[in-house]
Amino acid sequence: MANREALRELQSRLASRLQAARTEGTQASWLAVEAAGKRYLFPLAQSGEIFPFASTQPVPYTQAWFLGVANLRGGLFGVVDLAGFVAGQAPAPRSDAIRAESRLVALNAMLEVNCALLIDRLSGLRNLDSFSSSSEPPAGSPDYFGSGYTDAGGAYWQEINLQALSQQPQFLSISA
Repeated sequence: MANREALRELQSRLASRLQAARTEGTQASWLAVEAAGKRYLFPLAQSGEIFPFASTQPVPYTQAWFLGVANLRGGLFGVVDLAGFVAGQAPAPRSDAIRAESRLVALNAMLEVNCALLIDRLSGLRNLDSFSSSSEPPAGSPDYFGSGYTDAGGAYWQEINLQALSQQPQFLSISA
């Protein structure tokens, strides 16, 4: 019951912030998420619907980071563990507390990839004013990494270009 209340509260806060952004003429640029202790920014134009974590149907002979398929609002979506994919390894086991906050963020339909990314936690909406500095992606970063941003508290946020991610051969090749 408490989880439902917390989810309703989060959705209400996000809806209020979106409405305020429309009223003030300032648009939030990113959906901020956390996965395996790292902070990521998804461009809102490339992000789709957010779902509570749903059980997946495993698919044999696939990469460890491909968790399977899930029925999300009547659509069949492949589910990718974001942290496992970025790290290039099997996803780490999650505690029940982390699993309770986990969400699936679908890619926008315009990207034409029925995929949802498993993240550990939503951190709200961010715009450029939320950050004190920006930097180029770290050397050797994947092509889908965008700029890095540091917030006022000193936390580093990595932008992920979901369109570039959805076109990566490694992302599209789920077979083991």
